[in-house]
Amino acid sequence: MNFIDTHSHLYSTKFDNDREQVVKDAIKSGISKILLPNISSSYTQKMLNLCNLFPNNCFPMMGLHPCEVKADSYDTELKHVEHELETKKYIAVGETGIDLYWDKSTIKLQKECFIFHIKLAKKYKIPIVIHVRESFDHVIEIIEDLNDDNLCGVFHCFSGNVEEANRIINLNNFYLGIGGVLTFKNSTLKNTIEKVDIKHLILETDAPYLSPTPFRGKRNESKYLVSIAEHLAQTMNLSIEEIAKHTTNNAKKLFSL
Repeated sequence: MNFIDTHSHLYSTKFDNDREQVVKDAIKSGISKILLPNISSSYTQKMLNLCNLFPNNCFPMMGLHPCEVKADSYDTELKHVEHELETKKYIAVGETGIDLYWDKSTIKLQKECFIFHIKLAKKYKIPIVIHVRESFDHVIEIIEDLNDDNLCGVFHCFSGNVEEANRIINLNNFYLGIGGVLTFKNSTLKNTIEKVDIKHLILETDAPYLSPTPFRGKRNESKYLVSIAEHLAQTMNLSIEEIAKHTTNNAKKLFSL
């Protein structure tokens, strides 16, 4: 079986002591490709170094995480994003979006930055990877307003209801990113995913965050994607082989892998 982890921060300091081994463990577990969304300019070089070390397995994205949108630095950060996309090859724009869990005061700036990222994704005809936390209505309204044939992407770490899933699906070129939340005991995501076709789903870990059951409380790793896939198989009443086949094909299609 072959899986793709479509969202993993393996360049994080959490992996400074064993980063190469973590990638090798993932590959050994059947995770053939790991996609790395950027957070800010301070992480770019570490991310690119990892991709250079594993050129057939690790692939970079370029963006500014909404939690990193600060009034005194966002302009410089966006120039960095733009320059990187102009001068290097990235498989997607991201991670971007709106996060109202940590800081609601920057919502205006977050929206401006999000729209900036959307325009870059259209310009370079690559997918956009969207962070949504307590901000679904804001995010989906912006995407619906700007959506066209040049825009595609994924709602990273989807955890919403059926209505929200259908609004994403109705965009036509967007996927739901399914991660560790699906495996949580009290998660209602299972009820949503039971009503969604596998053709709309891709898998992700968001490592080092959101470790799936039975690894909750531990640092998340790309190899734990298999546990997420197993839970998805149970939820959708499909075999693990079918989950691997469909989610891998979906990821290849979205990210042109």
